[in-house]
Amino acid sequence: MTWILGFLLFALFTRNKQRRRKLLITTITLLFVFGNGFLINELFLAWEIPATPIAELRQPYDVAIVLTGITSIDQQPRDRVYFEKGADRIMHALQLYKMGKVHHILISGGSGNLVGSKESESEELAEVLKMCGVPETDITIENKSRNTRENAVFSAEVLQRQFRNQSYLLITSAFHMRRSKGCFEQAKLPVTVFSTDFYGKPRKFTPDRLILPSEGALGKWYVLWHEVLGYLVYKAMGYA
Repeated sequence: MTWILGFLLFALFTRNKQRRRKLLITTITLLFVFGNGFLINELFLAWEIPATPIAELRQPYDVAIVLTGITSIDQQPRDRVYFEKGADRIMHALQLYKMGKVHHILISGGSGNLVGSKESESEELAEVLKMCGVPETDITIENKSRNTRENAVFSAEVLQRQFRNQSYLLITSAFHMRRSKGCFEQAKLPVTVFSTDFYGKPRKFTPDRLILPSEGALGKWYVLWHEVLGYLVYKAMGYA
């Protein structure tokens, strides 16, 4: 999006007519490509780890590991939980617990802020689970982690101490699952993945998806680019 705005501004202010024409053509082309809903949807379908039908979870898992990053921790007043995109992570964990597919829920994630709120997101989500009827004895929080690698490292410490050699179900957003799974494997913690919160939708060969630019598609490009880059950096550093 920044590149597109840059080309557009350059085209508006340049005095060279030929250069302006080329820049405008480039801007329109970029808008068509990066605003194309069908293209970004196909990329997400290729990148995201697919959903697992609940019926395929043959045996109950001892622990569901839920990664945070789904609430606005600094929103005021602090008398409620402000969910953002990704709430399926905790809601699907709750559903699996209620269905008897998992016996215990570990919520992993601190505030993620270097300054500001001292209350962790995992503590907030634990309160949500308790309000939904999950006993406190079936909830564990890990509230030190600030990123995906620390999610894995600190969760492994908790699980090795309290739930050693048991079965673990990792729950996070589908676009985030590749990096998350890699981090947990590097932490020597064998997990089964359960993706939630999908950007990739069923294919639709409709004019609005195939031709018309969409501001939503532009935002999804940032999400995908940020996650793929993060995955590659983690790979290079040996974290995933």
